[in-house]
Amino acid sequence: MPATAFIDPQGHNRAAIAAILQQVVEQILDYTTGAGHHVPLPAVKGVDASGIPAQPTAIAPLLEALGDLMAQSMNPAHPGYMGHMDPLPSTASIVGDWVAAALNNNMLSVEMSPALSRLEPLLLAELAQLFGLGEKAGGLLTSGGTLANLQALTVARNVKLDCLRQGLAGGSPPVILASEMAHTSIQKAAMVLGLGLEGVVLVPTNAQGQMDAAALDEKIRGAIARGQRPFAVVATAGTTVTGNIDPLPAIARIAQDYGLWFHVDAAYGGAIAFSPAQRHRLTGIERADSVTFNPQKWLYVTKTCASVLFRDLDLLHSHFRVSAPYMNSEADWVNLGELSVQGTRHGDVLKLWLTLQHLGMAGCAELIEASYALSDRFVAEVQRRPYLELASPPEMNVICFRGCPPGLPPDQRDAWNIGLQTYLLSQHQTFLSAPGWRGQRWLKAVLLNPFTTVAQVSQLFLAMDHYSGGTAA
Repeated sequence: MPATAFIDPQGHNRAAIAAILQQVVEQILDYTTGAGHHVPLPAVKGVDASGIPAQPTAIAPLLEALGDLMAQSMNPAHPGYMGHMDPLPSTASIVGDWVAAALNNNMLSVEMSPALSRLEPLLLAELAQLFGLGEKAGGLLTSGGTLANLQALTVARNVKLDCLRQGLAGGSPPVILASEMAHTSIQKAAMVLGLGLEGVVLVPTNAQGQMDAAALDEKIRGAIARGQRPFAVVATAGTTVTGNIDPLPAIARIAQDYGLWFHVDAAYGGAIAFSPAQRHRLTGIERADSVTFNPQKWLYVTKTCASVLFRDLDLLHSHFRVSAPYMNSEADWVNLGELSVQGTRHGDVLKLWLTLQHLGMAGCAELIEASYALSDRFVAEVQRRPYLELASPPEMNVICFRGCPPGLPPDQRDAWNIGLQTYLLSQHQTFLSAPGWRGQRWLKAVLLNPFTTVAQVSQLFLAMDHYSGGTAA
């Protein structure tokens, strides 16, 4: 057994542990402060797959191997990394993650995480107020938006179909309604909930990639006519490919008219609530029964950090909670594992709390508004060029566009755009993703990085002009 296998609680190996941690700190700093000089998406040259050794390994070669893995990892800190909704992490959240790992508290129960199990519901209630969900609102942290959506729709099913105890046996087939652009986690949730993939009725979208409210009404009536039982409608605030926001007030009204649970998947776009200048885009979210919001995206908290918020937290208690008799209970604080799909949970609240304390409301707003300003510049550059087109008018810092050079046959445009993606990464250290949208291949830029400058955006478009053969306006 290595002498440094554990940190001695009496401090007998403190010096040896300190030397290891200091070396790791230097490795992290060397990597993160030099991230702008590494490629945004490196090629993987090789990963050690030699297996678990029979005998202990010295720490020095392991740290060297750690460096190799870091060098081959996605590099979202690079100002040219624009491909996905994955930001560089805030300093405070890195610190929080490290401390949470050292504490290794279990967010299952209050006695296993006495401070953090009190901090989480207090902080989540404050976030729920930010979305205008009312005095009875609150929520939970989850390991990703998929679990947040599953948690919300499970409660929706239990409330609307009264199936907490006896399940779904018999009766009309229940269905969820969601936009055709909704995240795939909605279909996963339906599968897990016993509805099957066809338990999600997909609603058409308009030219801007937003749910068509009139079509939603038609789909609900059609489902009822077929003998199905709609119980929830999911609106999206920040679609994955185009970054659009469904018409929340209209959807809320329709959901209320039919007595449906109204869930808003604001995993990405929920951060807009922190910006006084932009939060109007989320008007209608205050009428939601539940909201998914992921601080791990546009709030720069290290993964994983997602949340599910409920307008009436009592419904989570009455229509989901399963008590754990092997855990002590507190008079004023609930064991959060009894309310969550997850039992054991990481202390994610620590890094979220530290980030919000460090940045404050003003800092969060500044980040959101800077992203919008850079996005406006990016969109203007697209619109200046006749060989480029937008998928839809962006509503946040996600811009989906593609090249359509004059004279290039339509059946060759997908290949042209993939070629442009490869060229920008290999020659200009800029990574754009290439999602499929409405049967075509597009390019997507997510302008999250606070170190990406207007000058870099201008250079990016000059590079596109060069690739296109100088067809810019």
